[in-house]
Amino acid sequence: MANILHRVGIKTTSIEAVYRALTSRNQLAAWWTTDTKGEGDKVGNIVAFRFNTDGFDMKVTKLDAPHHVEWEVVAGPAEWVGTTITFDLKQDGDYVILLFQHLNWREPVEFMHHCSTKWAIFLLSLKKLVETGKGEPFPDDVKIDNWN
Repeated sequence: MANILHRVGIKTTSIEAVYRALTSRNQLAAWWTTDTKGEGDKVGNIVAFRFNTDGFDMKVTKLDAPHHVEWEVVAGPAEWVGTTITFDLKQDGDYVILLFQHLNWREPVEFMHHCSTKWAIFLLSLKKLVETGKGEPFPDDVKIDNWN
């Protein structure tokens, strides 16, 4: 199995603000994709994220406010289905440290490399949202190739 891992420091003393950005539909839409449906604030909920005609459905599998969010990918590209996405948060002075994991890829195919870069772009959008009030979600994100 292969994994995508990222660490991002977000300059804020409000770990709750970062947690809300990971669990509220409006906040998710403000940093990942504007076409977001569902709420991520209850275990068992499905949140749908769309990028033009493609997208992902995430089942919320664990929540430990304000420190942990976990999703299972239940619909989307074959490479994603069955993978797990986690966000772990901890306060460190003036920063909230976000440890991100996209776990259990079957193999490190080229699409995984693309997704790793795009996760970094979107996590920086999350950082920008919390620090400035405005993220850069799809379709206003940094484009790196024809895959979105």
